[in-house]
Amino acid sequence: MFRIAFLEPKIPPNTGNAIRLVAATGSELHLIGPLGFDLSDAKLRRAGLDYHDLASVIVHPDLEAAWAAWATRPPAGSPRPRVFAFTTRAATRFTDVSYQPGDVLLFGAEPTGLPDAVLADRRISGELRIPMLAGRRSLNLSNAAAVAAYEAWRQHGFAGA
Repeated sequence: MFRIAFLEPKIPPNTGNAIRLVAATGSELHLIGPLGFDLSDAKLRRAGLDYHDLASVIVHPDLEAAWAAWATRPPAGSPRPRVFAFTTRAATRFTDVSYQPGDVLLFGAEPTGLPDAVLADRRISGELRIPMLAGRRSLNLSNAAAVAAYEAWRQHGFAGA
């Protein structure tokens, strides 16, 4: 239903947790390289447990390859997918968007987030933030992805659940 994308993830357990997330929600996980670990990493496998067979995980060598893949599979009725970049610097809250099936929820690497060049890309549909108390740097990557994915899914009545 939704696409969760991690740009150059570094921490295997975060990706393992995201594998569980997409298995539980029916979303797709797009891992955009270069990855900071091997997909056979024991920590990744342990975090994903037995969910690997239930999850849709697509690996792209780089961001341009991901853009190309998303463009060849746009959501029904849309000329191109909407890609929302999650960043702590955004003005718009993630709850202020009406999500559509096929939307891409794009997250940056731990601990740096999305690079300015990605945020400036014209293909980004919007920048979103997850509110936090002042003085906090960011949420854990897999936690942020879960918060966003469940909001998008909630807006669609938890379709399929």
